[in-house]
Amino acid sequence: MTGSDPLPATPVSELPCETRLRLGRRVLVVGCGYLGLSVTRLLHAQGWKVVGITRHSTSAQALQTEPFRVLPCDITDRTALSALGAFDAVIGCASSGRGGPEDYRRVYEEGTQNLIEVLHPARLLWTGSTSVYTQTDGMLVTEESPTQPERETGHILLSTEALVLAAGGTVARLAGIYGPGRWVLLEKFLDGRAVIEGDGNRVINQIHRADATSALGFLLDRPAGIYNVADNTPVTQWEIYVAFAEHFERPLPSKGPLDLDRKRGWTHKRVSNAKLRGLGWTPLYPSFREALASIPLL
Repeated sequence: MTGSDPLPATPVSELPCETRLRLGRRVLVVGCGYLGLSVTRLLHAQGWKVVGITRHSTSAQALQTEPFRVLPCDITDRTALSALGAFDAVIGCASSGRGGPEDYRRVYEEGTQNLIEVLHPARLLWTGSTSVYTQTDGMLVTEESPTQPERETGHILLSTEALVLAAGGTVARLAGIYGPGRWVLLEKFLDGRAVIEGDGNRVINQIHRADATSALGFLLDRPAGIYNVADNTPVTQWEIYVAFAEHFERPLPSKGPLDLDRKRGWTHKRVSNAKLRGLGWTPLYPSFREALASIPLL
């Protein structure tokens, strides 16, 4: 996908009362990457006094034209964290950098513990993953469903969730993120790497970056707890590739075996976002089809 996510253009004077109350409140966004930068931009537009941090100085330098501060800071460095000052809220969007268990432990467990103990934020929101649900029978899963990861990385995600919840924070379990500049399934389809695995009936759970962004902003002012952040319409791999083929007038990918060696394990489940929607959140893209319709034919 190309382009950028839509951001609100409403003047501050016309914002709802609860939004105006954010003005002047300080929020730290940890990890100004694909999602974190989008979240930082949204919060700035909504009136928060926002600061973003990235692990590497080169990444921070590249973002110096943004209308908010972006600083280099490694969250495993408690001294560097303490130099940032006090914040009313902290949103953790840091990535493990596609690393293994040791990177997960360092960034998620150690980093989150440092955020809690050094910054003592009144509000902590951490981005987890729906991969902690390891169901393989296509069932509907909610925040109350069992989480029994087979891989060590999954257990680290759960232990980090426990740290956040014990501190009175919120965990946003994100489905697979796609959006401008990053849609893995579409990229594979367009460059010929796509394969329909088995019968193609494995369910894919997704969330557009714009909706993941709005959900995180929404949850800052909502009750603490665990929330699934996914779109309204889990679909099968077959349905996705059929839609791609029809939209771009290209043939379907060839069939192949199931890819059971996925980084966070092979799963087959339908993630429910009913709890989040029950609070009043509504996605801009209820399914991938609305996002696909906005992409011009190639």
